[in-house]
Amino acid sequence: MRDIVDDLLQVWSSGRTGGLATIVRTGGYVDIPVGTAMLVDPDGMIYGSMASTGIEDIVYEATVQSARTGQRALHRLTVPGAESAGDGGIIDVFTEPFSRGYFPEFPAVAAEIAEHRRITVFTVVWNPEPGMIGQHLITDKRHATELVSLPQSDIFVASFAPPPLLVIFGANTTTAALASQAQLLGYRVAICDPRPAFAVPESFPGAEVVCDWPHRYLNVLVAEGEVDASTGIVLATHDPQFEIPLLTVALRLPEIGYIGVTGSAHTCTRRLDELRASGFDETMLARLHAPAGMDIGAATATETALAVAAEMVAARNGRLGRITVAFPAEAAI
Repeated sequence: MRDIVDDLLQVWSSGRTGGLATIVRTGGYVDIPVGTAMLVDPDGMIYGSMASTGIEDIVYEATVQSARTGQRALHRLTVPGAESAGDGGIIDVFTEPFSRGYFPEFPAVAAEIAEHRRITVFTVVWNPEPGMIGQHLITDKRHATELVSLPQSDIFVASFAPPPLLVIFGANTTTAALASQAQLLGYRVAICDPRPAFAVPESFPGAEVVCDWPHRYLNVLVAEGEVDASTGIVLATHDPQFEIPLLTVALRLPEIGYIGVTGSAHTCTRRLDELRASGFDETMLARLHAPAGMDIGAATATETALAVAAEMVAARNGRLGRITVAFPAEAAI
């Protein structure tokens, strides 16, 4: 639901009624995550998608019906082609009307998501008492996104954790492209550069831009509890006076999801040699993706950003079959 929050809020604010469909359970051969949601607005427009399931037309009609009648319903649907795959794939979809009257608490949910705070929404999707179905409860406690079956109810738990943080050090064209790519992937992006002429917020829409020494800013983030196992760090500057102090801090962090450094193979070899001279052993240096990114033949800043973003996603998902690539040099800071 996170990707359609703004659309949901617009429908809610209009005072009209749309329909919301949410995948609450899957089984067998199904390649779509639980929690995937689709909104049908009062004019029949679709936001979000279940196209990869092959059931989108059925879900659309069921969602429109919920919006028109005010009825909530749990639908069990078979994935087309699942029988031939031998796994009997099924998807349980909960459809409900969506408006101010049906979900009065929604603006609070949207605000918490926008402020990158944890929030969990419990929705009753089955109960012997029809009036209980569709009831919502909101909490800030941490839960898994899943369907919980109780003796008298099935409750879908939709948990929205703060988005992962990507910190890019060095402000340049590759940084701008990577910031845009990372935001599309759901990252919250911060950019740090000690040069006031380069650390210009207008150059990096949607990102937090900080003018500070890289290692000092990283220490601030650590002290504020902003760095965890989902955090990514990308060094896009090639000046030893900034990069070595920064990497010294980053490589000693107990939890971090990704540390990547751009640059040529020669530049990365020089960095590794300097870090070894500073006392880092091969185990610690193995945490460093140098050069950062998968080998897709990147020749532009945008392609470089794609290569680095792909490697970050692979690292986040535990898929580390990586091939390194040298990237176009950026101006040193």
